[in-house]
Amino acid sequence: MLSRTADHLYWMARYIERAENMARVLDVTYNMSLVPNAAESEAALWLPALEISGNVEAYADTYDAYTASNVIHYLALDMNNPSSIYSTLRSARENAHAVRVAMTTETWENINALWLEFGQFVGQDLAKSGLREFCDWVKARSHLFRGVCYGTMLRDDAFSFVRLGTFIERADNTARLLDVKYHLLLPKQEEIGGAVDYYEWSAVLRSVSSFQAYQKIYSDTIEPWRVAELLVLRRDMPRSLHACFDEITPILELLSGTRHTECKRLAGELHSKLRYGKMKDIFQHGLHEFLSDFVQSNNKLGVEIHKTFFSIAT
Repeated sequence: MLSRTADHLYWMARYIERAENMARVLDVTYNMSLVPNAAESEAALWLPALEISGNVEAYADTYDAYTASNVIHYLALDMNNPSSIYSTLRSARENAHAVRVAMTTETWENINALWLEFGQFVGQDLAKSGLREFCDWVKARSHLFRGVCYGTMLRDDAFSFVRLGTFIERADNTARLLDVKYHLLLPKQEEIGGAVDYYEWSAVLRSVSSFQAYQKIYSDTIEPWRVAELLVLRRDMPRSLHACFDEITPILELLSGTRHTECKRLAGELHSKLRYGKMKDIFQHGLHEFLSDFVQSNNKLGVEIHKTFFSIAT
């Protein structure tokens, strides 16, 4: 496959996943805003949404206050924010258009329709009405995109790069979400087990579609360390770091073939840490440190993937 084609397919999938992840962050933050005493101020509630997406400094250059209306518009519909849902879906559609002959007709029509339908939200004030419906729409269209890809694409290199982009992006977001929210929601001793504490952590679980999985596995009250275990080490949890690298590692082995590529080595190293790691050891050395190292290593893996497969395209 031409490296330029592979590059477009990879980033198309990453942008679709990024849009869904942003919708999940907005959804969980909005749900927390409905819980009494969930945060000391509006800024304390909405600032983490910017921290997760890495947009704090860029946001401060445009807005003066961390209000719900400003943050929602910036992360959802701001055309000048390259990380907004608007921008990521536009970029996904542009990448898809560039290589539409490399995907099935159904896949192209799905992503083109997604972008055309998105126009109904442009210009709306989502903070006042319709944010939940908007987030549900973005998540549903992302699910539909992956379903169409999985159900119609030939299992060739094109399909592999689409899947690779999806799971690289998903692993990054899960790690960022857990890192920020775990630090923010570590309860004070007198609050542990309280109503707000329960709703905060259940909202985090729902943001990654893990609430029912948590109940099924642990059948107990929501404990922060168990939430971390579910989203880091459980390979049967679809959005966990372990599950993502269960997909990434064999894809890179397939794409690399007999070549000893650095990206294949890095993926294997990260996969081993997740496969054989213990939550007790991770907490002993610090969950924040573990997640920060993971995000850096995952970003480094993305750079190596670019060098290995896409460098000719640039």
